[in-house]
Amino acid sequence: QVQLVESGGGAVQAGGSLRLSCVASARTFSSYAVSWFRQAPAKEREFVALIRWSGGVRYVADPVKGRFTISRDNAKNTVYLQMDNLQPEDTAVYYCAADLFRATREARSWSYWGQGTQVTVSS
Repeated sequence: QVQLVESGGGAVQAGGSLRLSCVASARTFSSYAVSWFRQAPAKEREFVALIRWSGGVRYVADPVKGRFTISRDNAKNTVYLQMDNLQPEDTAVYYCAADLFRATREARSWSYWGQGTQVTVSS
């Protein structure tokens, strides 16, 4: 069982930055792929970014490409999502997810989820 805890959300103005953190309880954290998804009110959960086990392979969704960066520090059991030039449409609850065997853009394929952290961007 893996427990994930997100932090770093908050309220910012458009153009601002936030860095989200996802801390995992897994002993072999480096063996897990980790992703970020977001969910705005009345919308489906949306893929944001993922990073594979060693950190060498990363994918970022088109709506945030060039503004968001995903990285990981396996020594700290932590994955980060650096979000720059935030826009009102980025407002959502952001979730991290982890899986030992798969790394896809489909939310249903991820085994473990955190509770989420709220990001609110005002214009």
